[in-house]
Amino acid sequence: MTGTGAVRTGPPGALARLPGRVPPLVADAALAAALFLVTLGPGRVADGTGFALQTALVLPLVWRRRAPRSAFGVIAAAALVQWLLGVQLPADAALLVALGTVTARAPHRSAWAAGLVAVAGAVLAAARWAPEGRFLASAAAMTAAVAASALLGANARIRRAARAERLARLERDRDERERRAVEEERARIARELHDSVTHGLSVVVALADALGHARPADSSAVTARIAETGRQALTDMRRALGLLQDAGTDAGPRDDRRSPPGIAQLGALCERMEAAGLVTRLRVDGEAAGVPAAAQLTVHRLVQESLTNTLRHAPEGARAEVRVSCAPGTVTVEVTDDGRAAATGRPGSAGSGRGLTGMRERAAAFGGVLEAGPRPGDGWRVFVRLDPGDAP
Repeated sequence: MTGTGAVRTGPPGALARLPGRVPPLVADAALAAALFLVTLGPGRVADGTGFALQTALVLPLVWRRRAPRSAFGVIAAAALVQWLLGVQLPADAALLVALGTVTARAPHRSAWAAGLVAVAGAVLAAARWAPEGRFLASAAAMTAAVAASALLGANARIRRAARAERLARLERDRDERERRAVEEERARIARELHDSVTHGLSVVVALADALGHARPADSSAVTARIAETGRQALTDMRRALGLLQDAGTDAGPRDDRRSPPGIAQLGALCERMEAAGLVTRLRVDGEAAGVPAAAQLTVHRLVQESLTNTLRHAPEGARAEVRVSCAPGTVTVEVTDDGRAAATGRPGSAGSGRGLTGMRERAAAFGGVLEAGPRPGDGWRVFVRLDPGDAP
């Protein structure tokens, strides 16, 4: 949707993440600055050498997520220089932060190598700065800190992988839903084409047969009926095919974009059936205005298919009756005929056949169950109850 007043939406949650999201570089710079200030103070950095080492230990954290291995390598090198010079700095904690980042983001081999380097550094630091007789305790404590940092990084890696898998699964589910929606739409269009084309051709064939027996004075009226029915079938077919076009395509005559047929058009449908030779009576109870347009289209197609089957399979002289009852939340449709060919069965009477299958699918879309079968005695009956509120 474009133009003035249009609203463009994105993935759920995308807008919610934007206002509070901090760029990684900014967050890492803030972390480095905080660690630098916390570990900087009287008695901690004695001179320019200590200040330079402090900076070398902390500054690489700014790029820890962009280049985790390089940041860890620079910090490890600065820690080694610090150890060689005998300068003890609290900013050594930066090495643990860098180790956690490597474990979370770098390949496993790099994570293991960084872990071994950190453990070696912990042992060297304990050997040089541990109080007398406390080497083992100091080495164990610093090694435990190294292990904790590595575990935190591994946990972050697992969480990130799980999140990526969850997002991938959601995308697959979305693609599957879209695929099913396309298939359902194609099936719906196929039903529309079947119903409109079958009905139109059946009426045209019946009228053409009648033309051979019509009086010359009546032949022009029958011919006009054939032309009118053919044009209506073509219009319905173009409308159904137009659903396949892009929403923005403005092609075809304006007639193709008119509202789909509904209950109000059942009278014209019955008139066409009568012109084709099937005497049809229509009775509509209740207010059709409250029935959704999609449900009205379903009612129209159910009646159309039922009458078309009667026209094709019932003997000459058969009569049909259509009853539609509209109540709040419910629409019932009953189509009956007195054709004596019902006892021999009709296409779809045993549950097969494209027409009856399409009718059942249309009814099921509105929570209805189609009943179709012979009437006691002679004739055929189709009955369905629709609940428009149950439409998907």
